[in-house]
Amino acid sequence: METAEFLETLDREGRSLAAAAEAAGPDAKVPTCPDWQVRDLLRHTGTVHRWAAGVVTDAHPGPRPFPALPDLDGTELVTWYRDGHRRLVDTLADAPAGLSCWTFHPAPVASPLVFWTRRQAHETTVHRYDAESARGGPVSPVATAFAVDGIDELLRGFHARSRSRVRTGTPRVLRVRAVDADAVWTVRLTAGPPVAEPGEVGPAEAELSGPADLLYLALWNRVPVPQVTGDPELAALWRANSGI
Repeated sequence: METAEFLETLDREGRSLAAAAEAAGPDAKVPTCPDWQVRDLLRHTGTVHRWAAGVVTDAHPGPRPFPALPDLDGTELVTWYRDGHRRLVDTLADAPAGLSCWTFHPAPVASPLVFWTRRQAHETTVHRYDAESARGGPVSPVATAFAVDGIDELLRGFHARSRSRVRTGTPRVLRVRAVDADAVWTVRLTAGPPVAEPGEVGPAEAELSGPADLLYLALWNRVPVPQVTGDPELAALWRANSGI
């Protein structure tokens, strides 16, 4: 996907998140994040947006401390969220193609600008789903190509970091397959961080599969995995330890 597509998605998903959160109200429970109410969702996502915008604006060369969450609520909180989302979209739209700044996982992308636009598009899409779940009623779909990209970012980016908790004492192999997109990954589990590569590379002991949009949400622990085949214990290990 191109940077402009990620930016368009970030813009749309952030506006949809705000609308759903406003309709749900700050006290509404977020069923996909059981410890949260809508106010927690807005405070978290709005702070992430401001943090990411700051890294890009300042061309920050190293890790930037995550700021404190705001002590805001109700209409004031929704307005604060919308303002931060707009600032992030505008910051990324105005950033130079040759931007040089810190990034925090190794998912292969062309540049830091692509990294941050892509990362915030996925961050916001997952939390938009959370907000719509809190509101109730139909949820917006996730486009197939975008879902495939998000699965790739999760497997080859987030879980390539040392903080991934998906570990096994003996080597195991897990397959992840988006059945409607001809997209498959082979994930090798050891005592170190998982190593994922595109393609069906050798045999696997278990497979997580389904349509790309549902698989994307399942791998972010928002919905059940559509289909599990092979060793159920290996699939359960992933499910229990893969939260970000």
